[in-house]
Amino acid sequence: MRSILEAGDLKGKKVLVRVDWSAPLENGKIVDDFSIRKSLPTLEYLKNAGAEITLATHLEGEEIESLREFVPEGMKLLGNLRDNPGEKGNSEEFAKELAAQADIYVNEAFSVSHRRHASIVGVPKFLPGFIGLRFAEEINQLSRVFNPERPFLLILGGSKFKTKLPLVEKFLDIADEIFIGGTLAAEAVNMPISKNPKIIFPIGDIAALDVNEETLALLQEKIKNSKFILWNGPLGKYEDGHKAGTLSLAKIIAESGKESIVGGGNTLAAIHELNLFDKFTFVSTGGGAMLQFLATGTLPGIEALSKK
Repeated sequence: MRSILEAGDLKGKKVLVRVDWSAPLENGKIVDDFSIRKSLPTLEYLKNAGAEITLATHLEGEEIESLREFVPEGMKLLGNLRDNPGEKGNSEEFAKELAAQADIYVNEAFSVSHRRHASIVGVPKFLPGFIGLRFAEEINQLSRVFNPERPFLLILGGSKFKTKLPLVEKFLDIADEIFIGGTLAAEAVNMPISKNPKIIFPIGDIAALDVNEETLALLQEKIKNSKFILWNGPLGKYEDGHKAGTLSLAKIIAESGKESIVGGGNTLAAIHELNLFDKFTFVSTGGGAMLQFLATGTLPGIEALSKK
């Protein structure tokens, strides 16, 4: 797997760049452009190298027009990839259609590279493939978690504990303590893994819609005594407005001065609301992709490029 820095002479080359510009909208306007901004250095590098660039992204119901202002001059933006059922279906025919538009493929969409979609794993079968600058940074920064400074605290929130169980099982051998909160906690507390002494749960009602002050005080103490913190997922039912605990945790970690890597959709929403992006060591653009990479050390999008 190579980065675009290893692509050689790009002058006049047609480059298809897979980005994740599926940003949240309010009244037709993008309200959080974090993932878009993080892809721009790659586009600037390609532009300066003389490449002809076509951007490909998926959208979740947003209007493609909302993204036009972010497209650098001289670049083309394809419509919503998921308008074609071949994208999610990983159709070889659709992958060939995309590949036919370019000489080179660049994956700058770490956040969806856990998906076996045509634009992620299909196109690299037909074009020389590279990862973008941000994708490379995601791999390098997240890989630090495999050999962290100690004490190392993992804070895991959100929902669907069974999907996150592989991560917890792996990090029982790496982390010093693992806090499980959010709606995960009510699921996890009845599983055998909850008996492990490294596992910590919220204080009080484990099924509460948000964490209480006692739990936040506990987390603050744990963070104070840690050298490295990994956080993914909200501490409450964030999507229903129960976000006070998550916002408080974001502030606690940001103000701690400790090494910290954070990610996840609602986690990023909290950081955006507080404007704290520059207060963490690294903020991943990935949610599910971050979790899968940490659990397995790879992603389908990485494997697709590694086979070349």
